[in-house]
Amino acid sequence: SFCTLLLLNNHTQAMVNWAEMRAKMPTSKTPEEKERRMDIFKQFDPNGNGYLSLAEVDKGCRDVLGLHDLFDAKPVIMRAFQAAKSLNDKRGKASRGPDYVERCEFRMLLVYLRQYFELMVMFEEIDTSDDRRVSIAEFKQAVPRLEAWGVKIDDADAEFKKIDANGGGILLF
Repeated sequence: SFCTLLLLNNHTQAMVNWAEMRAKMPTSKTPEEKERRMDIFKQFDPNGNGYLSLAEVDKGCRDVLGLHDLFDAKPVIMRAFQAAKSLNDKRGKASRGPDYVERCEFRMLLVYLRQYFELMVMFEEIDTSDDRRVSIAEFKQAVPRLEAWGVKIDDADAEFKKIDANGGGILLF
């Protein structure tokens, strides 16, 4: 089904086409999607060395996937890259170490890109002041929205305090 979400960012309206994003990022383990994923990996890896730098992932989001909303979301790309690049714990001679995304980590990179982008969109919806931070007041105001997304919150103050691990009084993405 076609699903879009209105994303308000810096007072500009943009439509996120979730169906398009899913279609462009094959993440299932079927042979067909694996084949598509390997083709996409080759396009992300223009020098053919078998691993991806952050710059190659960033460029691939724009030039290969054509997902400009995702390309513009640098924190999403950085977090997904960091999460995916060290998943391969069987590092042999051919491995480039934990500084790059290898072919065997690419499916999870795509999964993480989608998940972190969805979280960023939710974060921006909660951040009503558009200052890239969520205050306790914004968090409390968003409790009904969070519950609609499936997050059960009994005590907003206690939950905010748990999330605010450094005690700074604000949440950052």
